[in-house]
Amino acid sequence: MARVLMVEDDVYLARAVAVALRAVGYEVETVAHGNALRETTDRFHPDLAVLDVRLPSGPDGFALARQVRAEVGIPVLFLTAADALEDRLAGFEAGGDDYLVKPFAMAELLARVHVVLRRNGRLASPIIEIRDLVIDDSTRTATRAGEKVDLTPTEYSLLWTLARDPGRIFSKLQLLSLVWHFDQYDPNLVEVHTSSLRRKLEAFGPRLIHTERGVGYVLRP
Repeated sequence: MARVLMVEDDVYLARAVAVALRAVGYEVETVAHGNALRETTDRFHPDLAVLDVRLPSGPDGFALARQVRAEVGIPVLFLTAADALEDRLAGFEAGGDDYLVKPFAMAELLARVHVVLRRNGRLASPIIEIRDLVIDDSTRTATRAGEKVDLTPTEYSLLWTLARDPGRIFSKLQLLSLVWHFDQYDPNLVEVHTSSLRRKLEAFGPRLIHTERGVGYVLRP
């Protein structure tokens, strides 16, 4: 998967974002300032820079964006509390591809990271095939036995998560983290959406998603 470099001086926020990004497969490097940005990019080779604007030392996020664009040529997503129109315009003028204001929903950040990477050709669009089930992440669609399975966005994300690692048992807590990013905390969400997803898949063939009682769920042909 793609590599994301995050420049953020808030240690707790940087850690939370890094955990969420890694949970969906990205490699992540976090730094508190951009004083050694060139050394970091030369070592880490990022595909995307996520930048705060107001940093306590060194160049601000706008200057870092211009540096990243000139030296590395990767896309930039601003993640900042600077919410004035002038700040947004300055961000885009500095070469930003997107601008997300704090506070934010983690699910929205993950979606924007995915879109920016895909739009810039830095994210592969893998296709997973498990027997007669085909999942195309470029279009977020699934077919089974040649028939399209009509899935909600959440059901698709749940299926993609399970299908990326067939045979692995995911607990409800893990699925809440990977699919809902803890924006919701009710384990019943997992049960309800898994049950619906299972019914839709079984309309075209035998059971794929199995319940391991007391443990979680697994996609197993």
